[in-house]
Order: sequence, then structure tokens, then C-alpha cells
Amino acid sequence: MRGASRTSGDGREMERTGQIAAFAAGRGDDVAGLLREVGEQVDRLTGALRELSGREVEAEAAGGGIRVRVSGAGRLLAVTVGARAMRDLDHEELGRAVVEAIGRAREAAGAELAEALAETTGTRPPDPADPDGVRVPADPLAPALDALLRGA
Repeated sequence: MRGASRTSGDGREMERTGQIAAFAAGRGDDVAGLLREVGEQVDRLTGALRELSGREVEAEAAGGGIRVRVSGAGRLLAVTVGARAMRDLDHEELGRAVVEAIGRAREAAGAELAEALAETTGTRPPDPADPDGVRVPADPLAPALDALLRGA
């Protein structure tokens, strides 16, 4: 079944297919098929998240004097302070540099997570830096769930 077209975060045209597209277009009669398709998507997402959590991301600050490593889930794994950073930075600058490096590493891990979600679901989150950019498509199940909850 062909579905409604939409634009991904990188400008590519994407297509919703299957029962999710049918529900998005208001033609959702196969609830069992929809649940099966959603279950498959959840399985793909779970696998992607499991793979991502096993990855590690590194970042640095203070010209490389501070290096940190976080898990794909953003958990801090290691902080390395180089001799030059110890010598050149006072305690406050050192603290700020560590926080900066951790922030960079977690941001990179978050970007990998967003990419994994985009690949798995075919959607991209809104970019805060681009308020006119592509938005995540509306939930195709929302109208059906609203009607069900209202008893229609």
C-alpha cells in the first residue's frame, strides 16, 4: 500500500507505507495490521536503541586538555585531565572545561540517538535552530484515538 509523502529532516521525500499511512489518511480499517506494523516498528527501534547504548562517544575541551567519554545513552564513563590543562587552568576554568566537554559528548550522543530514531521511524525532530524547518509528522493515530475516546 502506498502512503502519504512527507519530507525528512535532510530534505528527502519520504513515504508512509502500510497501515500507518492508511490511518493517517483516514482509511484505517485493519487494526490488527496496524498493531502488527507498529509492533515491527517498535522492534526495530528497540534494536537500534540497544545498539546505540553499546556505543561510546568522546569529546574534548580546553584545546584537548580535557577529554571525556560517554555511553550512547549519555552516561559519563571517563574524564581525563591532561597535564597541560592542570598546569594552565585554575580550578574554576578546569571545572567549566570538564562541564563543557561532558556537554559536547552528550550532545553528540543525543545527535546519534536522533539519527537512529530518524532512520527507524522515518521522522526527524524539529531543529530548535531552524524554527521554520521540518517538523515531526503529526501522530497518524491521534484522530482515531480521539474518536475512540469520545465514543464516536
